[in-house]
Amino acid sequence: MNTDSAETGRPPEARVGLAGHVADLSPAYFGMVMATGIVSIACHLQGLRVISRGLFVLNCAVYLVLWCLYGLRLAYHRRRVLEDLIDHLRGPGYFTAVAATCVLGSQFVQLERQFPIATALWTLAVALWIGLTYTIFAAFTVKEHKPALDQGISGAWLLAVVATQSIAMLGALLGAHSPQPLRLEMNFLALSMWLWGGMFYIWMISLIFFRYTFFPFSPSDLSPPYWINMGAMAISTLAGSLLIINTHGAPFLHSILPFMKGFTIFYWATGTWWIPMLFVLLIWRHGYRRFPLTYDPLYWGAVFPLGMYATATHRMIQALGFGFLDFIPQAFVYLALAAWMLVFMGLISYLVRSLRELRT
Repeated sequence: MNTDSAETGRPPEARVGLAGHVADLSPAYFGMVMATGIVSIACHLQGLRVISRGLFVLNCAVYLVLWCLYGLRLAYHRRRVLEDLIDHLRGPGYFTAVAATCVLGSQFVQLERQFPIATALWTLAVALWIGLTYTIFAAFTVKEHKPALDQGISGAWLLAVVATQSIAMLGALLGAHSPQPLRLEMNFLALSMWLWGGMFYIWMISLIFFRYTFFPFSPSDLSPPYWINMGAMAISTLAGSLLIINTHGAPFLHSILPFMKGFTIFYWATGTWWIPMLFVLLIWRHGYRRFPLTYDPLYWGAVFPLGMYATATHRMIQALGFGFLDFIPQAFVYLALAAWMLVFMGLISYLVRSLRELRT
């Protein structure tokens, strides 16, 4: 029996076409919007305005297309959507929708100065964050059958941290341009999310590092979301830097300024530590163990941290006056662009092959 047809009341032939091909759509595909958006912002901050603008236009289109595709998946494959939502490995991928919405909102603030659109996107992101956080983690808690730690956790869990910090990031950007008393309220909410995201990271990275070092590790286990180990710290650095910059408009932030500066540097240093480790593991996976390098939507989760590290370091330099670190964002913006191009070419190749298969 076709469960999807029984579930929706539609005959099997109604699912022929595009709707029939979104069943396996990865919950983490909004990672493409995250990656494209943050690379665009990094380019904007480094003066590469033409590239930044082109990526912004593309990102708006991709964001709308993905919502349409996920809408089709929900309409025709509701059971698959719900199964993914409570799956320990796939469920956290839905948090990319929150982060993608906030990254796009940040583009509207920094590239277009379109604050009403950015505010609408931030509101949507908050609603998504509340729904996903308390649905996914409540489901993980009450499930009767749960996987072992080494089978149930991956770097994708840190997407929950990225989603939380993305709300802090966009909230801080909007707070800087809001009138009083809304400015105080937005900055307080951004600060609260920043602190919560940091605590969330400590909980999760402890389990991930334990899995790294005390369980067998194969090349297939080293999926691209492990780059979020660094990306979660990079976006935490960015949110902290924006809060430090906002202290002039929120006196309560000024009262905890040393604390924010210390934790922002702590986040940046932790993220920096991960970079050589991740490159070593990348070489081990594809060089030493010869794991095939083929397109996977999860690779957008490896592009995002590179662009975020460039953006976060640039903002930290502004916030703390670390001019001697200028070479880092200047180099990483090109590394992020190169990674984005490679994954984008992989996507084009994948789409071309898929279209050929549909015609045959």
